Amino acid sequence: MRIAIVNDMRLAVESLRRGVQASGMHQVAWVAYDGAEAVWRCAQDLPDLILMDLIMPVMDGVEATRRIMTATPCPILIVTGSVDNQSARVFEAMGAGALDAVNTPMLGAPNMAPGCDSCETFRAKISTIQKLIQPAASAHYAPHGKIGSAPKSESRLVVIGSSTGGPQALAKIVSQLPADYPAPVIIVQHVDAQFVGELSHWLDKQTPLHVRLAHEGDTPQPGTVLIAGTNDHLVIHPNQSLGYTPLPRELAYRPSVDVFFSSVAEHWRGQCIGVLLTGMGRDGAQGLLKLRNKGFHTVAQDQASSAVYGMPKAAAELHAAAEVMSIDHVAAALLGYFPAVAGLTRRGAAQ
Repeated sequence: MRIAIVNDMRLAVESLRRGVQASGMHQVAWVAYDGAEAVWRCAQDLPDLILMDLIMPVMDGVEATRRIMTATPCPILIVTGSVDNQSARVFEAMGAGALDAVNTPMLGAPNMAPGCDSCETFRAKISTIQKLIQPAASAHYAPHGKIGSAPKSESRLVVIGSSTGGPQALAKIVSQLPADYPAPVIIVQHVDAQFVGELSHWLDKQTPLHVRLAHEGDTPQPGTVLIAGTNDHLVIHPNQSLGYTPLPRELAYRPSVDVFFSSVAEHWRGQCIGVLLTGMGRDGAQGLLKLRNKGFHTVAQDQASSAVYGMPKAAAELHAAAEVMSIDHVAAALLGYFPAVAGLTRRGAAQ
């Protein structure tokens, strides 16, 4: 891959340059020393991936990410001195379209050597993104065939998968759902486990529903929004409780939307709506297809409102989505299928 580096610290630039070139598989496309320069360079020469710092003169990494994803969309990995100390900015950048974040690998032989935690993590993030942006292999997808009949049950469930640009899309949906919404909502957002707690707290402030991380053994309840909270895959068990599994290990995204949607299609004994939102790659498309084949209603975000039209596009190509719509209309669609029921309260419904 051709990888661009955006950082105002020359020592960090050199460290990143060595990290990029260490595998022998990548090359540095160009270096920019502030966000404004990065926006300009992207317009002239779009790389395969950008390593974006957060705090820079002229224009910071958040605004640069926002402008690049609007004008010349490109995979962006936030690389900063301390992810933990910059979590709010990291989350804002991810909301603007950045894929992930990682600490800057330290310069020096011991840190660049195999086995160094920061360097191994850095390389792993790049490897994961490379898998996502490579053209899909010649996979053979089974046609969806006849749509089945949804299980007849009063139990209702909304499941949502999202990736690049997902936080803002999720906020738009949950902010429009009332406290008496009768269906539990479960979300799998592509985000490292170290950021997902902040995502749940942020979304909790956007909605009268109660948003928190999903725990092993949880049972979905009306009035709650549960978010996959580890780097393992969230699944639903035959007894309708939630759990986590490390398998399959080879998937680029952890947690995987496909794994979760597939478990819902296999085990959920009620009514369900599956929603696939903005994101890079194809994760969730096959799972959404399984939900539709089961007889559940399925929705994919449209191209115009997606930060990256990858996952929902893959779903549309598979005819996995019964409806394709703007993010502005998703909440209304959910309310149309599962109308709100008076009497539920925000915290009381979750008990």
